[in-house]
Amino acid sequence: MVQSQDVEQPISSRRELRELVRSQLQMFLEQGQLQEAKLLLVPVQAVDVAEVIGELPEKLHAIAFRLLPKDEATEVYEYLDRSVQQSLLQDFKNQEIRDLVEQMSPDDRARLFDELPAKVVRQLLPKLSPNEREATSLLLGYQPDTAGRIMTPEYISLKENLTVGAALERIRRLADITETVYALYVTDAARHLTGILSLRDLVVAQPEQTIGEIMTRDAVFVHTDTDQEEVARTIQRYDFLAVPVVDSEQRLVGIVTVDDVIDVFERETTEDIYALGGLQSDGDNYFQMSLFRVSRQRVSWLLILLVTNVLTSAVIRANEGVLTQLVSLAMFIPLLIGTGGNVGTQSSTVIIRGLNMDKIQTGGAWRLIRREAIAGLMLGTMLGLLVTVGAYLLQGNLIVALSAGSSLIVISMLASTSGAALPILFKSLGFDPALMSAPFITTCVDVLGVLTYFTIARILLVLLPLEPTVG
Repeated sequence: MVQSQDVEQPISSRRELRELVRSQLQMFLEQGQLQEAKLLLVPVQAVDVAEVIGELPEKLHAIAFRLLPKDEATEVYEYLDRSVQQSLLQDFKNQEIRDLVEQMSPDDRARLFDELPAKVVRQLLPKLSPNEREATSLLLGYQPDTAGRIMTPEYISLKENLTVGAALERIRRLADITETVYALYVTDAARHLTGILSLRDLVVAQPEQTIGEIMTRDAVFVHTDTDQEEVARTIQRYDFLAVPVVDSEQRLVGIVTVDDVIDVFERETTEDIYALGGLQSDGDNYFQMSLFRVSRQRVSWLLILLVTNVLTSAVIRANEGVLTQLVSLAMFIPLLIGTGGNVGTQSSTVIIRGLNMDKIQTGGAWRLIRREAIAGLMLGTMLGLLVTVGAYLLQGNLIVALSAGSSLIVISMLASTSGAALPILFKSLGFDPALMSAPFITTCVDVLGVLTYFTIARILLVLLPLEPTVG
């Protein structure tokens, strides 16, 4: 039985353990053995229970969730995928919903409300207690993807004149209703942030010392309108467990914890990866979307790429005269376009990652573009020499070989330059560099690459005229 498994599972076996729990849980639920199913979940971590429930058939979600003890159900619910959370709300009775949503932490509740239909949110808000309703409304009042939207108002604040002993007593009293006790914040009578300290600072201090004597006054903080990515980078840069959030008047209104930052990094990275593939992510689990939504998300950029192919075909059609003289030129068009696309993707990936990690400053943009252009020239030269020799050995035609090799040099430099420049350009214009760059890089490489190829071939035909064939 799963209950007898050693609790010290190595990391590599956690997935196997979850799969074992899922299969046994599904079997118990389908056979109506609810007591056995309930016992099965007792020793399992809340985050693993959430994943197990999410992998069950949808009809079993509500049954499995109702087996959880009340004190554990809320924690498991906060770990569930958003689509599973929403489906459970539809299955629960009014009182069950009220109890569940009431016990959620304000930041998790705000994220849930963000993704629920407005009609459902209007029904749920009045059912909350006054304190929880006020806390949730406060968070929902801030702009999406900002510190104010992802913060929690559940934190411990201290006053400078408190003694260490009194502060520890206050922490013991509030520990159960706050997000974290490891990061502590000092405020004045008007709630202005005046300093910070850690629980460690408090524990090692003398009981009669005051908070003002041991706190750090140079506090690092973010504002409620700070972008969530900047909040994440702040926590990462300073190795914080949490960062305080202040309003426009420097009053402490909440904190963003490291677990929320990990969620931000995951969402932002997922969006960037989807964007590089020409997909728009709106936060939903891609694998749980309907086929209609999947198709709708993919089709926009595919239409742009379709137009690109039409332009490329137009360039080829305009150079039919060159192709008539050298039919073998057509053989290397896919090679040139494919290589150029790969070079452009490499450059854009590096630049987009640098932009997202705040490693690229505006003043150094031209230096990076020049660096990528030189790298593209070097790559193109190496690949061009190989293609020239290979094409000549394959076709025995010097003009075709020189056209393919020379074009590859130009295309690689063009692709590398556009791959570096376009993300920076779109970032400066306020667009998502990952989403916007991919189709435009493809357009530049395909159309200008083919145009370059035929232009070089046309020039070489003038310089090195073909010998007339003997009939």
